[in-house]
Amino acid sequence: MSNLSPQEIEIRSMEIIDGLLPAHTWSSAELAVVKRLVHTSGDPSLAEVVRFHPQAAEAGMAALARGVAIFTDVHMVRIGMTTYKGEITCAISDADIAAAAKATGRTRAQTAMRAFGSALDGAIVAIGNAPTALREVLALAAEGIARPALVIGMPVGFVDAAESKDALMASDLVYITIAGTRGGSPLAATTVNALVKVLG
Repeated sequence: MSNLSPQEIEIRSMEIIDGLLPAHTWSSAELAVVKRLVHTSGDPSLAEVVRFHPQAAEAGMAALARGVAIFTDVHMVRIGMTTYKGEITCAISDADIAAAAKATGRTRAQTAMRAFGSALDGAIVAIGNAPTALREVLALAAEGIARPALVIGMPVGFVDAAESKDALMASDLVYITIAGTRGGSPLAATTVNALVKVLG
């Protein structure tokens, strides 16, 4: 096995993943996302907690085909999106965001999403770290300021990660998420990469 090429390793990995997935009714695009998430995480059980809005794959791919901007909560998500050629923005390290967050006591990720404001309307938002950022996106939608074309909501951890994702699924936004405490920047980025790859 050690002399396999990278392409052969990937093909073999996907074959193995196919055999580990539970019975499902995913569309072909949804299946591509699930397989990539399992591949990235090394955890076949993750497939059981991936959740799709009924329009998520179609809306996400249509937005990517239009070349919409993608906004992320942390730079790890931005850096991990290796297949998308459009604009990808993360403001968490901006000095004015840091200053505003310090002044208000809000997180920098949350402050950045609020600063993006109406720019998120029709865009893709990919959140792989901060539940506060996801909560802010939900607030912007509720206030009528911005409705992203797709929210990839995958914050990770034990403080409001699961709950914020439950709130996303209960909203009327189009989403792809992972129920529970699991998530993370690599998985959020992988979701975008998978949809881009399906588009070809």
